[in-house]
Amino acid sequence: MPQFRITHYVIAVFIFGVFGKALTAVIQTQQTVLAAVGEDAEFSCQLLKSKDVLQVTWQKISPDVETNVATYSKQFGQRVNDGFTDKVEFKYTGLQNCSIVIRNVTEQDEGCYHCLFNTYPEGSFTGTPCLHVFELHEPVVDVRESNSTEEWVVSCSATGRPAPTVTLSVSQQHLSFSQYNTVSVSNTNATFTVTTTAVLSGSRKHSTQVGCAARVLSAPHREVMVTIPDDDDDGLNEKSGSNQRNLGMKHLQSTKLKISSKSGDLRETSQTTIQGFHLHLLKDLLFNSVDLFFGAGFAARCLAFLDDTHVKTDS
Repeated sequence: MPQFRITHYVIAVFIFGVFGKALTAVIQTQQTVLAAVGEDAEFSCQLLKSKDVLQVTWQKISPDVETNVATYSKQFGQRVNDGFTDKVEFKYTGLQNCSIVIRNVTEQDEGCYHCLFNTYPEGSFTGTPCLHVFELHEPVVDVRESNSTEEWVVSCSATGRPAPTVTLSVSQQHLSFSQYNTVSVSNTNATFTVTTTAVLSGSRKHSTQVGCAARVLSAPHREVMVTIPDDDDDGLNEKSGSNQRNLGMKHLQSTKLKISSKSGDLRETSQTTIQGFHLHLLKDLLFNSVDLFFGAGFAARCLAFLDDTHVKTDS
């Protein structure tokens, strides 16, 4: 999985009263760290104004308690507490600047953390970076020929947490999308599958590229580009727009609907096409949800087993 990590830095100013005098220390840390599930997240805190620091302590903030994660001091060196030894490690240690890395982040790692610079005699100066964990899978694009010679039904599905935003685009200026419809399905593993469907209208004398971009929060988007061939070509090529991975081939499937000879609105015919197409999408979403919970290919194996059992019963 590609690295998806966005960090927003903030300089926090903390004022402490000691013996009637106001002391000011500036800590530079991340306000928000975004990390994809399975990737690493790095926290760093820097005490910009030199202080006599005895120990740096990292804590995870929970609603009821603040749990010590790791500490560093010149006397005892690096120490990662029990329960975090396989998850957290120091990247840089210093009494003025310290950073840790959380390996293979999961939902349980989400939340805010404290970095405390314990000084004498002033006390502790604290920074609070927060980790937001997201999940985003590669979008899946499906293109189907409409009953109209100048219309395609384009659908794009993306699964993530939180619910991703799905956006369709087309390279040719004379082509346009209309009749948008978006459906969001909640999966059993706390992810959401969002499917956006629209009708692409315009002349098909030349091949064109349709794009689908999926995004969660302010993390980098994932995009897939599909080439729709002209009328003389019956193939459909699909490629990733970011990492150039080959996602395979999808061939056009014509709906072959009858067109009324009466003068009617194409919008009504296209809507019928979309309704039929949604039945296909619901089947795909069901398969995706089963596969996400039990593992890739589980739904297909179940169907193969049922078909084999049915054949044996009939024979």
